[in-house]
Amino acid sequence: MIMVESGSVRALGLCSGGLDSILSALVLREQGIDAHWVTFETPFFSSDKAKKASEQTGIPLTVQRITPVYMKMMRSPSVQYGKNMNPCMDCHALMFRLAGEMMTKNGFDFLFSGEVLGQRPMSQNKTSLRYVEKHSGYDGYIVRPLCAKNLPETPVEKKGLVDRHQLFDISGRGRKQQLQLAEKFGVTDFPAPAGGCLLTDKIFSRRLKDLFGHQETYPEKDLELLKYGRHLRLAPTTKIVVGRTCEDNEKINTCIDPDTDLVLNVDNFPGPLLVMPSGGPEPMLMLAAGICAGYSKASNDLPVTVNVKERKEYRQVTVLGIPPGECKKFMI
Repeated sequence: MIMVESGSVRALGLCSGGLDSILSALVLREQGIDAHWVTFETPFFSSDKAKKASEQTGIPLTVQRITPVYMKMMRSPSVQYGKNMNPCMDCHALMFRLAGEMMTKNGFDFLFSGEVLGQRPMSQNKTSLRYVEKHSGYDGYIVRPLCAKNLPETPVEKKGLVDRHQLFDISGRGRKQQLQLAEKFGVTDFPAPAGGCLLTDKIFSRRLKDLFGHQETYPEKDLELLKYGRHLRLAPTTKIVVGRTCEDNEKINTCIDPDTDLVLNVDNFPGPLLVMPSGGPEPMLMLAAGICAGYSKASNDLPVTVNVKERKEYRQVTVLGIPPGECKKFMI
């Protein structure tokens, strides 16, 4: 057994906040390795679970927002998307590259993650894991403590920075060994093993694909807006988002750019907040107003007043509501 002087070896791990991430760090810390985490944020995934894991374990965490560089990868991934708009292999390679730059800058000795061989058939098989290493730019620096014994010995292990004998050979989609390790380390509060990435969601992916097909640039607020409401494409250059609930309306309101977006709501009746990102021509505005009225509590048989806010100017238009059933042809 290799003895590592406590704190003399420093490792930086990717953290999703899930059980596997937690265990991978604790396995290394048990060897006396000074384990740290980094987690990345975009509109597609958050750092909430990683922050909670850091609070519970005491493992230091760095949070980085990476939307611009992530979107550049999203536009042209080297490997095809998964079932939806999830470029998992290129995503992991990018994250290891960014973590590797942080490793070099801050004096860490190697990188690690909680990946388990075979847990995800497409992105965590031997070919995929090898692809990620090669395309990260940090080949030879990545250790996967939970499944290391199922993979070739890494230079990190050969140098004695990590004791391979204290690593594991977990594989497949079962959780028995992870739960046993969790009990050993006293880990009792951890999220269910469900994906936290919106890019694997069918509806969200459809909206993102539509955005890619109609815009050259993607302000972060447009990406955040994909999470909320009903999305309707009225014309190639005109899209609207219609709130479903009061909470939806509040979320949509946080994604509005007052300098560019048109905002509509029905006067004197409960109804949705409607936003037209980057505005649109008058015919599209009137169509949007009819849709807004149609989703409100106002009668579709009588003229309805709709409030329109454009920049700091307010005006009103009068329309007949368009029933929701007639709007399905516009739905993204």
